[in-house]
Amino acid sequence: MQENKFILLSFDVEEFDLPLEYGHTINSDEQMMVGKNGTDVMQNILKEHAIHCTLFTTANYAMHFPEQIHNLAQTQEIASHTFYHSHFNLEDIALSKQKLEIISGKTINGFRMPRMQPVNLQALKEAGYLYDASINPTWIPGRYNNRHLPRLMYKEKNFIRIPASVTPNLRIPLFWLAFKNMPLSIFLHFTLQTLRKDGYVSLYLHPWELTDISKYKIPNYTKRHSGNQLSDKLHECIMALKQEGNFITIQQFIEKKQPI
Repeated sequence: MQENKFILLSFDVEEFDLPLEYGHTINSDEQMMVGKNGTDVMQNILKEHAIHCTLFTTANYAMHFPEQIHNLAQTQEIASHTFYHSHFNLEDIALSKQKLEIISGKTINGFRMPRMQPVNLQALKEAGYLYDASINPTWIPGRYNNRHLPRLMYKEKNFIRIPASVTPNLRIPLFWLAFKNMPLSIFLHFTLQTLRKDGYVSLYLHPWELTDISKYKIPNYTKRHSGNQLSDKLHECIMALKQEGNFITIQQFIEKKQPI
């Protein structure tokens, strides 16, 4: 393991509202149940491997399961994923931070907008955040085209931004859909290539992927290899990456690279 290489693994801890995006109904209780079941699996995996990561959590989820979030905050970084995953108001930036700090008992420094949508950096500053992780510097058809943005940590309007990792040349995204759909050997090849080039990788998944979501009417590329199959894949991935670097939180990484 190389001490100067870092893996920034993060999870978007949230209500499972993906079916709504494709016009299918799923009630709020079921959204929470799927999210909680997946977060239970995630929590066990993190504990088994004794690694540290960042959990971008909706205040809505945290209010439903405050004990779990408080317990996770003892070993993981809790960050904001706004108040609700399905809808957003500008005041949710500050309100989610306040609610998460009460529940976790920790200072909330990080923010990620659901679905990597644009975010008001001035509002993040005013609310007291230190960094934003809402950038995927690649092209996702129908979503965004951020190929012009920096691949690595940078400052915009004097505010720290931590993009999700993409490969150095072709900007192949190393996010949840890549992890789910690529054979693990190929995903690890691209991830290790990026880690060795950049000195770190920023990867993100969702806990609900770690449950069986095959019954839901969502595109196959979003639900294939879910549940135990994906959990086993994550175990293998973590074991392989532990040989190459240290799993640390985004906040810890920022403090190492530019003390704040």
